[in-house]
Amino acid sequence: MSASPNDPGTAAVNRPTVLSLAIKEKAALYAAYMPFLKHGGMFVPTQKPYKIGDEIYLLLTLMDDPAKYAIAGKVVWITPPGAANNKTQGIGVHFPDDETGTRTRLRIEEILGAALRSSRATHTL
Repeated sequence: MSASPNDPGTAAVNRPTVLSLAIKEKAALYAAYMPFLKHGGMFVPTQKPYKIGDEIYLLLTLMDDPAKYAIAGKVVWITPPGAANNKTQGIGVHFPDDETGTRTRLRIEEILGAALRSSRATHTL
């Protein structure tokens, strides 16, 4: 017996979307990093629609760092098209509370150093 797509007893398996983000300079990293999130996060410019809570698999490259950071995070921020102050459309991805999230957050904060205390505008706040 096969389950019908309309059968409430069956749940569709949604795979997380894979997004790649290559940060090439410190100013871009500062603008995209979300230090106000408990485990850190990253703003990812995208025109694809997402909902809060969507799972995202983010492949992050940081400037000259040869490592690629693979993060299984969740959407916690949405900047819609046409947002005030010409903010870039995209999503904020919250890093997970695990080794990959911690390693990525620490590496970003190491790169940014004192810039984290800056009052310059970012893509989010």
